[in-house]
Amino acid sequence: MSSDGSRRNGSPHGDIAPAPAPTRPQGAAPEHPSPWPHVEVRGQLAIARQEWLHTNGAGAYASSTLACMHTRRYHGLLVAALDPPRRRHVMLSHVDISLRAIGQGGPAERRSWPRWDLAKHQFPSIDPEVGPFYLERFDQDPLPRWTYTVPVGQLEVTLGLVRGENAAVLRYAFRGPDPVMLTLRPLLAARHMHHLLRENGGISQKVELRAGAPRGEPGSGRERPSAGEVRVQPNRNLPRICFRYQGTFVGSQDWWRRFEYLGERDRGLDFNEDLWTPGLFETVISDEPVHLLVAVGALPDEEPEVLLAAAAAAIRAEDPGPRRPLLERRLCIAAETFRADAAARPGVIAGYPWFEVWGRDALIALPGLYLVPRKTEAAIRVVRAMIEAMQDGLVPNRLPDAGEPAEFHTADATLWLFEAARLLADELGDTHPFVTGELLGALRDAFEAASRGTRNGIHITADGLFAAGRPGEGGIDGLTWMDARVGGRAVTPRAGCPVELTALWAKGSETLARLARAIGEDLLARRAEAAASAARRAFAARFWCEETSYPYDVISEQAEGAGAFRDASIRPNAVIALAVDPGCFTPEQASTLLERARLELVTPAGLRTLSPADPAYVPRYHGAPDARDAAYHQGTVWPFLLGFYARAARRYSTLGEHVVPLLHRLVASAAANEIALGHVPEVASGEPPHHPGGCFAQAFSVAELLRTLAWDLPPQEPGGAAGSPQR
Repeated sequence: MSSDGSRRNGSPHGDIAPAPAPTRPQGAAPEHPSPWPHVEVRGQLAIARQEWLHTNGAGAYASSTLACMHTRRYHGLLVAALDPPRRRHVMLSHVDISLRAIGQGGPAERRSWPRWDLAKHQFPSIDPEVGPFYLERFDQDPLPRWTYTVPVGQLEVTLGLVRGENAAVLRYAFRGPDPVMLTLRPLLAARHMHHLLRENGGISQKVELRAGAPRGEPGSGRERPSAGEVRVQPNRNLPRICFRYQGTFVGSQDWWRRFEYLGERDRGLDFNEDLWTPGLFETVISDEPVHLLVAVGALPDEEPEVLLAAAAAAIRAEDPGPRRPLLERRLCIAAETFRADAAARPGVIAGYPWFEVWGRDALIALPGLYLVPRKTEAAIRVVRAMIEAMQDGLVPNRLPDAGEPAEFHTADATLWLFEAARLLADELGDTHPFVTGELLGALRDAFEAASRGTRNGIHITADGLFAAGRPGEGGIDGLTWMDARVGGRAVTPRAGCPVELTALWAKGSETLARLARAIGEDLLARRAEAAASAARRAFAARFWCEETSYPYDVISEQAEGAGAFRDASIRPNAVIALAVDPGCFTPEQASTLLERARLELVTPAGLRTLSPADPAYVPRYHGAPDARDAAYHQGTVWPFLLGFYARAARRYSTLGEHVVPLLHRLVASAAANEIALGHVPEVASGEPPHHPGGCFAQAFSVAELLRTLAWDLPPQEPGGAAGSPQR
């Protein structure tokens, strides 16, 4: 995984937020029992720079700052998944809003009517703080909702993405003594989310107008006025964009130029964009709400209010209710955004805004995203999609967003399939048809491939360790999750026998033996049991470092002789190994390991990837792409690692039961270190105040914290329902 996305999509897209410390953000309402985000903005643009995220269950999303002043190329009101959940394109970037008081006279006099422009943008040499800002508050309960206050009244704007479709509904509701004129100007990008648009002569300026018929059942008393339709296809290589509107459309095709996305600038990337507009929509608004429906390809048939209600109901259903602790409720709601279950090929979006469907990420996140909320049928579909993409006994590392062939530059994604299978079988039963059929077949193929050796140097050593890659061989010297590269070289080369991979292999072989024996495949079961025993014996013999009282992070296949090495770096991979397979350690080793990890790796935002005592430690995650990649696994904090630490610490910490309140505090502080409301980021800087960075919403960050609260820790809040036994 590369922090700048270069391995993921060919261009750098990492992030570091200017970001809040792990405390309640300025402007947020005082803590209350609702799990839904609420921010009191009161016209202060500084408060409105925090981000929000809303998704449609099939890969499409909407996201920006609370002010809807984009800071990323990935921001937009409709980022459509053209091959759900992949091929995401920013189609609708903005819809700028203006309100006018309605005075006397005709069109010539309208220029003198008082006008309030609600949009905020960053343009060159223009300070957006100058000039009025009318946003009063932001809510997401569950749909994003903005409340603007102007001298003549209050406008409430609600956004809802249509479930499973590349479509968005915008609802405008006005409260005031007199009607006002509402003007809406769509600004279109129509480009892949990783790119930027520049003014060009190749764009199609054609605007197709279609008269709409009255909607609703005649004579029912619920008829609605006729709604017009506008269709445009500015990028001929992409589907058309359709609008259904109320009022009047005024065609005025033009370019709006030089939008600046300062978050991209801070990451050393291109940050200027031009956007195209087909014109504007105008209507008088009073007591009745006005809707703008935007879709890619074709407009939905349903009424806007029906679509909004369906979107709200789908998200609201993710709240497990007041019997669960408040943080657990918030994480359950956040988990929904990563599940693309409504797509034809279900998958897990690894992180917003730029990550795609990743094998490793999906399988690590599967327990928290699917098994905690008991979505076992959906979990089966996700695992089935991974199995169908396997080649040579390997789970793919990445399914590229642009639709290219799957990539297999990883050794551990397949091992995480064994761990996901163990937990899925716990839920379904060892003799469930999916477990005994497709799942066991995939595990058998993976076991046989590793046993005989497969691509990327993956094989089992003579003494039973799991080996992968070849030192110094570009592209396969970083096949674990610590896979960042700078200048074509692995920043954290781990070719050989990484500590967590052998633990995963040992536990995975044990799982395979269990499932094989459940259906009478005794020969396979005995072979798998032998592999698990050999891996644990070799682990015990070779991985413990007496000098550091901590396991080696990676060792060579051969114990002695030319080329033999042992890397004694203090990293969290040993914590992963202990959480996955305690059988690789003695109780004394486990306790000693955890104490060192607590002192050197654990932070309020997650676990560091390298001890600060190491000369290679990088304390800050920031700067240009190469700088971020150089820090990515060299000290940068990852929140998802707290889940593994918690599972290990509950069993082996020298603090005993006193570790439980510590773990609760760690989970709460990591979850509070937000970039986007209600979400847990990908990473944070290694040193205080642990500024969050990377993806503003990361699947396995949310999933691991949720799993920890639901399965691994007793509830801390009074009245909180007890979770499942630790797994």
